[in-house]
Amino acid sequence: MQKSIFEISQMDCPSEENLIRLKLADISEIKNLDFDIPNRKLTIFHFSKKEKIGYALAELKLGEKHLETLEVENQEFSEDNHQRKLLWTVLLINFAFFIIEITTGYFSKSMGLVADSLDMLADSFVYGISLLAIGGTIALKKNIAKTAGYFQIILAVLGFVEVIRRFVGQVEIPVFSTMIIVSIFALIANGICLFLLQKNKSSEAHMQASLIFTSNDVIINLGVIIAGILVYFLKSNLPDLIIGTIVFVLVIQGARKILSLSK
Repeated sequence: MQKSIFEISQMDCPSEENLIRLKLADISEIKNLDFDIPNRKLTIFHFSKKEKIGYALAELKLGEKHLETLEVENQEFSEDNHQRKLLWTVLLINFAFFIIEITTGYFSKSMGLVADSLDMLADSFVYGISLLAIGGTIALKKNIAKTAGYFQIILAVLGFVEVIRRFVGQVEIPVFSTMIIVSIFALIANGICLFLLQKNKSSEAHMQASLIFTSNDVIINLGVIIAGILVYFLKSNLPDLIIGTIVFVLVIQGARKILSLSK
C-alpha cells in the first residue's frame, strides 16, 4: 500500500473536501482519504494509480501539488457510520438558509443576500450529490452534477443581469439592518456546519481558528455584513451591488467545480 500526500492550496472548507471525495470516488484503488483542512493537506492511502489520482485532482483546479508518496503496511479503514446523517444535517442547514436569504434578500432589495443564498444553494448541491453518490451509480452522480452546475450558472447570470439593472436604474437602497442580521445568522450556520463536518477529526485540528476564518462561506457572510454597514453610512446601494457581484463570481467558480464532477 502507498501513502501519497498532496497540498491542496484552495481547500479551505468542507465543501472542497466533499468535491474531492466525489471526484476520487471512481478510483477503486483508493482505500482511505485523510483531510487536514487547516493545513490544506490531503493524505491518500491507495494501491498504485498515483498518476490517475493526480490527474483527477488536477481537473478540480484546486491548486493541487504532490508532496510525496511512501510505501506503508496494509491497513484496515473503518467507514464513518455517521457520514449520511452529517451530510443530511449540513444539507438541510444550507438549504434552509438558501430559502431564508433569497426571501429576505428579495424583500430587503439586497443583492448581497441573494448572491449569498446562491452560495448556500451551491453547498446544498454538493452535499446532495454526495448523499446520492453513497447509494447511487457513478452515472447518476455525474448527471446530477451536470444539472446542478448548469442550474447554478443560470441563476448567477440572472443575478448579474439584476445587478446591472440596479446599477443603471433608480432602485431603492437595501434595508441594511436585514442584511446584517440575516448574515450574522448565516455566519453562525456556516460555523455549525464546519464544526459538524470536522468534529470527528482530531480535537486540535477542528479547534484551529483557520478552519473557520479561511472558509469562503464565512468570508462571504462577513462581506455582506460590511456591505450592510457601508450602505447605512454611505446611503447608497453601491456596496451591496459590489459584494453581490463578487459573490456571483464565486458562485460561478463553484458551479465549474461541480461540473468537473460530471466529466
